[in-house]
Amino acid sequence: MPVFSLTVNHVKHSVNVAADTPLLWVLRDTLNLTGTKYGCGLGICGACTIHLEGKALRACQIPISEAAGKSFVTIEGLSANGDHPCQRAWVAEDVSQCGFCQPGMIMATAGLLAEKPNPSKAEIELVLSEHVCRCGTYCRVRKAVQTAIQLTGGKK
Repeated sequence: MPVFSLTVNHVKHSVNVAADTPLLWVLRDTLNLTGTKYGCGLGICGACTIHLEGKALRACQIPISEAAGKSFVTIEGLSANGDHPCQRAWVAEDVSQCGFCQPGMIMATAGLLAEKPNPSKAEIELVLSEHVCRCGTYCRVRKAVQTAIQLTGGKK
């Protein structure tokens, strides 16, 4: 098997896996970063959302051969102490029920706010519509997004 190099949460890694192994499984099984969740494996549910250069994307859809040489951030790397404005907002609004989908939603929201510090309601709804929460915490998620915007002061 080939060796692939990539950076995850500002740490360089070399992994020896098959070229078609999804990045999700490299993160979870090889690097033991289990905050990124497996939901559907089709890129539909959003549970595996991570960042590539600040942009949210689905780790289940990226083979390690395409991830090689790139730098990714997972929920574990969003902030050193769990104090990113989105993480603080999720706690303040008591969003999590089972919590399974929440890392993906937090990463998607953080990506949105990095790109658009004051997103419109439609932009927020579009990002959130790309995520599935089986517990139905959508109302609390929307409230948490508004809290995160307030915590960031609407600034990049």
